[in-house]
Amino acid sequence: MDRRTILGVLLISVVLVLTLLWSGNNQKKNAEKTSKYEQSIESQNAKSEDSEQFAQETANDMTAYLQDSLSPLFPAMNGTQTTTVLDNGLVKIGISSKGAAPYSAQLSGYKNQQGEDVILFSQDEISLNFKIDGKNQNIQSKNLYFEPIKNGANSVTMRLNTNGYGYLDFNYTLIPDSYMLNLDIKATGMDNFFSSDLNTLAVDWIQNLRQQEKGFEFEQRYTTLTYKRNDKAKAKVLSVSPATQKSTKASSKTIQEQLDWVAYKNQFFSCIMIAPDTYQGGTQLSGVSYAKGKGYMKKLMAKTHTGFDPSGNEPTQFQFYFGPNDYKILRQSSKLVHGNHKVRLNRVIDLGWPVVREVNRFLIIPLFNLLSKWNLNMGLVILLMTIIVKMLVMPAQIKSYMSSAKMRALKPYIDEVNAKYPKPEDAMKKQQETMAVYSKYGVSPMGGCLPSLIQMPVWMAFFFFVPNAIELRQQSFLWATDLTGFDDLISWSNNIPLIGNHLSIFCLLFCVTNIINTIYSMQQQQMAPGQEDSMKMMRWMMYIMPVIFFFSFNNYSSGLCYYYFVSGLIGIITMVWLRRSTDEKAILAKLEADYEASRNDPTKRKQGGNSMMARLEALQKEQERLQKQQRK
Repeated sequence: MDRRTILGVLLISVVLVLTLLWSGNNQKKNAEKTSKYEQSIESQNAKSEDSEQFAQETANDMTAYLQDSLSPLFPAMNGTQTTTVLDNGLVKIGISSKGAAPYSAQLSGYKNQQGEDVILFSQDEISLNFKIDGKNQNIQSKNLYFEPIKNGANSVTMRLNTNGYGYLDFNYTLIPDSYMLNLDIKATGMDNFFSSDLNTLAVDWIQNLRQQEKGFEFEQRYTTLTYKRNDKAKAKVLSVSPATQKSTKASSKTIQEQLDWVAYKNQFFSCIMIAPDTYQGGTQLSGVSYAKGKGYMKKLMAKTHTGFDPSGNEPTQFQFYFGPNDYKILRQSSKLVHGNHKVRLNRVIDLGWPVVREVNRFLIIPLFNLLSKWNLNMGLVILLMTIIVKMLVMPAQIKSYMSSAKMRALKPYIDEVNAKYPKPEDAMKKQQETMAVYSKYGVSPMGGCLPSLIQMPVWMAFFFFVPNAIELRQQSFLWATDLTGFDDLISWSNNIPLIGNHLSIFCLLFCVTNIINTIYSMQQQQMAPGQEDSMKMMRWMMYIMPVIFFFSFNNYSSGLCYYYFVSGLIGIITMVWLRRSTDEKAILAKLEADYEASRNDPTKRKQGGNSMMARLEALQKEQERLQKQQRK
């Protein structure tokens, strides 16, 4: 053999010895390398003319190996993945040694559709990657192996060892009697690894959110990527388009403001990542919906960054909430967050628009909590809530009804005005005299609108409250097995467009009572002159709405449909009672008496109605003046 061949053989021997010492846990890889090198030796001995090329390849392998072995992160490049489980009786969280990130989360006390403990995520359903730039090599935690150091029953330190550059600790602590997990990231002796001007740490968080509830479409509607800006009290939601069996469409958004937290929210459970020092501007959020039958609702992604101290004097703090969307628990958990700013974790629950939200906060939720303490069936709790709320808004409903009754009482006078001006060209005069009649008796056609509007926030408050009330989850009532899902006592195998494969009885009852209520309400309305066509259109719309409700609410929460059914039924009973207890002749007599009493004493006139009517008359006179000018 010539010198080049001998040099090649010596290099091969050195590489083999070092490889065996370095990769004792990777015997298969070593065997493959040995086989490769042995084949190369045989080839070299057979063809001495290839010895130079072979020696060059071997030298390259040696150089790559020496580069890896001298790498600052060489000790963390290979290892065995293990999981440390933290358990405080409420939640079990597994922390993986590879990546030093939450690996699984299981809740005690909450069951899935199979009767087992709810699992928020497990292996391959979450990726949490912490990224820090180094001078010569960057840290990406998901690719590195950490050494677990058990600190206590509910705490563990995941240590990233380096090749003589200090170490990086991920300190996890599960707070007792809570769903909060604390994480402190602290560097020790890594001044030579990081640049002195380094001040940020990046986080990439990707997660598939499991289907936990019965109704896929309904749960997907409430599965959201929610975030809260640091300078705002209200949380916002990234709108993610629904998927179909044939296509999916990703949605994305970049948030320039600082954020307190980012939440991956199912209908009743959330994974929230909180930065006590806030996430800095430029957070990228994105999501994509899964089609039905995949077992998942949405895939959500967040890329953000927060402060980092390379000297290790100040640790970077994160906090995680892995738990139920319970309003009380979320408010209590907010108090466990580090820092002085208000994170308001309870804002992850969408309680509606500003006015509706306040109705929920100060009326619906306290009333629900009070009635829930009586240990009643949740169907009875909703029934009692409906009755109590109806009693609270009853004065407004009565006032609205009486305004309509006064207009009906004045119908004989309105009929006289209509007979006086039968021609279409006299419509303006007819309307003016009609308004004059209403003004004379202190009646406003708009008098029934305001009381009706007062009831709307309460009606809408239940729309947001019931589907978000985790206390109703898996609670049965009558034929409904889960008040937060649709009732499907009547079901079939094939899927019918717009309906699905079931018929919700509570939804059907709700729509029937809505139609009856509409009929009674329309009978109470007294049309003002010129409003006949618009009222006809309104009546048609009112009759069509229950049909639209049926197709929309058939997949909705049975508890919500049950509330609307009971509310509508009480409304019908109230309407019938008011109609039978009201004497329109007596109302007309009282209006006449009030008018006579106020003729010589205008201060006794009802200012509300007259003020409104005066404005209407002034407006009509101005319209008539403009029309005359146009004709000239």
